[in-house]
Amino acid sequence: MLRTVTYSPAYTLVPTYECFNRCTYCNFRVSPGEESWLSLGEAQHILESLSELGISEILILSGEVHPDHPRRRSWLDRIAALGELALSYGFLPHTNVGPLSFEEMARLKEVNVSMGLMVEQVSGRFLETVHVHAPSKEPRLRLEQLRWAGELRIPFTTGILVGIGETQAETVESLEAIAQIHQSYHHIQEVILQPYSPGSQQTSTLPGFDLTQLPPLVTLARRILPPEITLQIPPNLVNHPHILLSCLDAGATDLGGLSPKDEVNPDYPHPSPPYLQTLLEPHGWHLQPRLPLYPQFDSWLSPKLKRAVQSWREKIPLKV
Repeated sequence: MLRTVTYSPAYTLVPTYECFNRCTYCNFRVSPGEESWLSLGEAQHILESLSELGISEILILSGEVHPDHPRRRSWLDRIAALGELALSYGFLPHTNVGPLSFEEMARLKEVNVSMGLMVEQVSGRFLETVHVHAPSKEPRLRLEQLRWAGELRIPFTTGILVGIGETQAETVESLEAIAQIHQSYHHIQEVILQPYSPGSQQTSTLPGFDLTQLPPLVTLARRILPPEITLQIPPNLVNHPHILLSCLDAGATDLGGLSPKDEVNPDYPHPSPPYLQTLLEPHGWHLQPRLPLYPQFDSWLSPKLKRAVQSWREKIPLKV
């Protein structure tokens, strides 16, 4: 009998690449003032072009506007409007745009079936290294988001970034912090184990995560995290099929959103679902699409969002 590994058929909308953080490993950002923001008209044109491609998830991923900047409200308005627009075309929005206020999270909950934010690492030591110019990577802010998501009953995706100079003890601490918050609210759908992968735009000279250590990390995470949390591995960052398969055997069961472009890691294209199925099936795995909301969280949604999700649950082959 084939075991199941899931993925989300997705497309990423980027309201802006502008970001006030300057993480040394970033291959995404541009400096504030260097580009125009994605307009609703441009987004509408993109969404119209996706209608026959089987895409269910619209990931809204943005650079960050400083909380005190006068454009912060306009930025949030654009993100909320993109979620509403995606819903109007029948897609399911999932937003990940950095730390938000409680009120901002509550507003975006109304136009998203789920949301996310990477914890990365909870040690404050990285504020002196890779995050020295990235104030919103303060661990306290990241963990606060997880708690607020729980209080607001927002189905949530988070994760850790490895290969940025962390020790195993720091990784354990990060995973334990996620597990502890989940035990209070039971709202975390997935934890991503993301290996840092060098790109062409970064300033960091870090060599990247040793991928041979990824299967043992999956084993470690599976031992620390509650069993109902899905472990996700980005297949475009694991360029050795035997390592990807070893990660699945160790307890990872999801490959995340597969879209035409990985905006965070643009040097690493996503493999196609047919290619992945060809790779996985001989080893006993069946690749199955899923929605950005797991079924156990359907009851958390507003009636409007619940109807949008239900219309997808009735489609074949989207059974998860």
